[in-house]
Amino acid sequence: MTQEQNIESPATALRTSLHAPASPSRLQAAMAAGTNPHPEFIEVLIARCAEEPDFFVRDMLTWALIRQDAAMTTERLLPELDSETPQARSQALHTLSKLGNPDTWPAITTALLQDDDDEVARAAWRAAAAIVPRERVPALAAILSTQFNRGGRDVQLSLSRAFAALGDAASPALEHAKHSQDEGVRTHATATEQIMQNPEEGFDAAIEDARRTVALLGAPSIVEE
Repeated sequence: MTQEQNIESPATALRTSLHAPASPSRLQAAMAAGTNPHPEFIEVLIARCAEEPDFFVRDMLTWALIRQDAAMTTERLLPELDSETPQARSQALHTLSKLGNPDTWPAITTALLQDDDDEVARAAWRAAAAIVPRERVPALAAILSTQFNRGGRDVQLSLSRAFAALGDAASPALEHAKHSQDEGVRTHATATEQIMQNPEEGFDAAIEDARRTVALLGAPSIVEE
């Protein structure tokens, strides 16, 4: 074997570096891949996104991907949305939201917006809010409204932020949720409305205010679901 045959390809060298035991080494490898983009890096970076355990390395992987050729990266990311691995789906959505290509809107399906995995759903909400066509905002808001009162604080905050990003066109769906028979849904929707009206208000304060408001209003009028 010649000396030239012993030289690793850039993609192979990157793959090896991204499997280093120490996370700082993996972080450095991802940074280098973004600093010096190469078409062969796209597949390696996306594959690592699905299994990388460190949040900061995953964030750098996303940065490295958005530094690659946008069309090639988008084309390779879309199949990841159907992956059986939740992290692959969530990271692909996160990267698509950063790329911000409106042509990828049809790929943000209802199934992803209502995914059983909280991280996938949160990433789908962010991506959808970033690229939704304006005429589709009411329909998106109606789907997102089915997720009120889901999960813990961080999940609920993500949904509220998605609504805030959608703006006034999301108000009808928000108003409907405020009259839900579920008290948790009413509270979350009311808090979201407060945040939309006063972006400076913190989420925790908005939730507390919403709980008091919902309690004072008592039982809601019944709105046909």
